[in-house]
Amino acid sequence: MANRLAHETSPYLLQHAENPVDWWPWSDEAFARARERNVPVLLSVGYASCHWCHVMAHESFEDRATADYLNEHFVSVKVDREERPDVDAVYMEAVQAATGQGGWPMTVFLTPDAEPFYFGTYFPPEPRHGMPSFRQLLQGVHQAWDERRDEVAEVAGKIARDLAGREISYGDAQLPGEEQQAQALLGLTREYDAQRGGFGGAPKFPPSMVLEFLLRHHARTGSEGALQMARDTAERMARGGIYDQIGGGFARYSVDRDWVVPHFEKMLYDNALLCRVYAHLWRSTGSELARRVALETADFMVRELGTSEGGFASALDADSDDGSGRHVEGAYYVWTPAQLREVLGEQDAELAARYFGVTEEGTFEEGASVLRLPQQDEVFDADRIGGAGGIRERLLAAREARPAPGRDDKVVAAWNGLAIAALAETGAYFDRPDLTEAAVAAADLLVRVHLDDHARIARTSRDGRVGANAGVLEDYADVAEGFLALASVTGEGVWLEFAGLLLDHVLARFTDPETGALYDTASDAERLIRRPQDPTDNAVPSGWTAAAGALLGYAAQTGSAPHRTAAERALGVVKALGPRVPRFVGWGLAVAEAALDGPREVAVVGPALDDPATTTLHRRALLGVAPGAVVAVGTPESDEFPLLADRPLVGSAPTAYVCRNFTCDAPTTDPDRLSTALGG
Repeated sequence: MANRLAHETSPYLLQHAENPVDWWPWSDEAFARARERNVPVLLSVGYASCHWCHVMAHESFEDRATADYLNEHFVSVKVDREERPDVDAVYMEAVQAATGQGGWPMTVFLTPDAEPFYFGTYFPPEPRHGMPSFRQLLQGVHQAWDERRDEVAEVAGKIARDLAGREISYGDAQLPGEEQQAQALLGLTREYDAQRGGFGGAPKFPPSMVLEFLLRHHARTGSEGALQMARDTAERMARGGIYDQIGGGFARYSVDRDWVVPHFEKMLYDNALLCRVYAHLWRSTGSELARRVALETADFMVRELGTSEGGFASALDADSDDGSGRHVEGAYYVWTPAQLREVLGEQDAELAARYFGVTEEGTFEEGASVLRLPQQDEVFDADRIGGAGGIRERLLAAREARPAPGRDDKVVAAWNGLAIAALAETGAYFDRPDLTEAAVAAADLLVRVHLDDHARIARTSRDGRVGANAGVLEDYADVAEGFLALASVTGEGVWLEFAGLLLDHVLARFTDPETGALYDTASDAERLIRRPQDPTDNAVPSGWTAAAGALLGYAAQTGSAPHRTAAERALGVVKALGPRVPRFVGWGLAVAEAALDGPREVAVVGPALDDPATTTLHRRALLGVAPGAVVAVGTPESDEFPLLADRPLVGSAPTAYVCRNFTCDAPTTDPDRLSTALGG
């Protein structure tokens, strides 16, 4: 019999709707029930493509005896961290403070007042590696609740007070300067893995936001070291197993330092951020590899994550059926030499094995290999590998016949904002209007389904139905960023207007008027035991620094002083954190580069948007590498963009105007001069 989760929209919650556990969604009613029964709350947080969440669900939550014990002694609450990032953030902070580490599934025991008193992540069904079994844990917590209630209450109260008392050092609410940016670069250099690319050891995550900073820093200062770290890291990832060599797109992270074996789940946010980074790398260097990866990643997002309503699904699972009924991580993606021979025949299989690094012993499990592009001296026949009917095409067709990984098809506003920015720019750079159209379709969905009459944004939708959870700061910020990119690419001022409406909420409901600090939840949002606030990047830019970037871009497009001031005040935290922990504030450092450069404001005016000379100037403007530059395009009579006001044609020819810091260059009709002015 289904439990209460059967009525939810989250695919993750629906995965647990048939559990014998009497799950509740996060709600006031769940905590009221715990008070009424005088029992603690088990809070279990995960997400649909989380491998160990599935494992624990199968081992414990599908087990009738475990479920009976839970139902008798606890109120059990299941949360999708992607729907409720605020709940996840508050309790993850407690887990990390108590245990020194965190992760998902997250397992937290709460009082009926939602105060945490015991924490963990995955617990096995039997005692293992010094960990108690989940049943032992439940029995221990129940016993403590029954016999040592005062002690539990004291611990819970202390943890809640400690969390509430944690305040972030905002710096001095001033922009980072040359010195702080240089210190951040030096810090990254120290942590850089010169042999393999990337930063730190295993597991290795794609550092997309740090790469964006490095590209912008190089564009502004000419630092060759910054460019080399970005270029080499991007190449190592693109040649590694973390990149899907036949289908495009990136896996979540690499379990090893060499980017060989990924954790196979594919997330929308990673691919949106990396698509944009590779497009920007191509813009800076002309790298053919960067061009290919940007386009293949964009095509992957549209093909495999696109929803029928026009948005983008959240993720593909790591696990899939290996053909024998077993759900196995990576089954969809890995190959043995025998499987290559079956699809390609003897000769082409031998060539494919050399090209993709497939060996008899394998690089993964059970003799299977993850496809990659090892560095080697052999010159390969490009047509035989990648041409029509070639090896790559045949392998992809064969793979598509395998059981596909599950898809979490909820649409998350913030991540769709990141995808809109990436697809709009990639479409413009590479003359792929279909990609820009996909960005417009996703933006239309967000406006139609996620925005209400007051331009408040909902966090999620599914099948065109809006979810119940309010948007958090990253939703407002990343969607505004996507709309700003779309405005620059399409010349449609309505996207600038929508960005402004979202950023008005940031100023009014998410910003501390005293300090300029930003909160992850709105001032009128549901009250948790702490109002979450985190300026550091995780898998995506922090809401704080994403908002700073969108505020800065909007100010450059409109001349709005309040938005510029808010951006600069928000960047004070980057001044404090950038020199100390640059790997974890990459987006903030990238935004600071834009602020230090101006950012530059480019107005392109022509007799018509489809006039070829206007199109050429517009494209050159978009291809300028000046950090965070904004572009407006239209006719001299247009009132869609403030930057177009009083910008006449020069000698009746399409004309570009470049300004920054209240100073403008002489207008130009020459595309090459425009490129020079924008560092292109």
